[in-house]
Amino acid sequence: MKKLALFAMTFLFTAGFVFGQPQTNQGVKTEKKETKSEQKTERIALKKLEGNIVSDQAKNNFNMDFKNASGAEWKRVETFDEVTFTANGAKMKAFYDEDGNLVGTTQRKTFADLPAKGQKEIKERYKGYSIGPVVFFDDNVANETDMILWATQFDDEDLYFVELIKGADKIIVKVDPSGGVGFFKKLS
Repeated sequence: MKKLALFAMTFLFTAGFVFGQPQTNQGVKTEKKETKSEQKTERIALKKLEGNIVSDQAKNNFNMDFKNASGAEWKRVETFDEVTFTANGAKMKAFYDEDGNLVGTTQRKTFADLPAKGQKEIKERYKGYSIGPVVFFDDNVANETDMILWATQFDDEDLYFVELIKGADKIIVKVDPSGGVGFFKKLS
């Protein structure tokens, strides 16, 4: 009888303790479900770089990042130190943030370089538009700094950008590596 009473008291105490605890991690699951774009709805403006001299840190990091690069030409733009260079026979641009860390690179591509799904969707959705330049942005995943292209800040992710032209109308669409297509910016 004492064992039964002791068992019942232990059960009630344990049940009260377990079920009576506040559920502190209920909100964690919803927070984790937020997408990257939802997290950046209040996008932090990139810091404008002062002066017109490219940082030595950016140059040093470039030399480590692109050991086989040639013809490096540097300039400081509003928010990045930018270098145009050739690597493995391809002309590229690399962008370095205020701390001299690589944000990402851009490289000219062709429409044929896009994922097949993206090519098909552009042809269907943007009938009557001619294909202009295609640029691939390769994000440095080790750096959380967003990128700015065509005066528009976007999430740090690998993307193709395709200029589409119809008469005086010029737009840019973005294509992710899986072939998803989305509107990016109207140019004219």
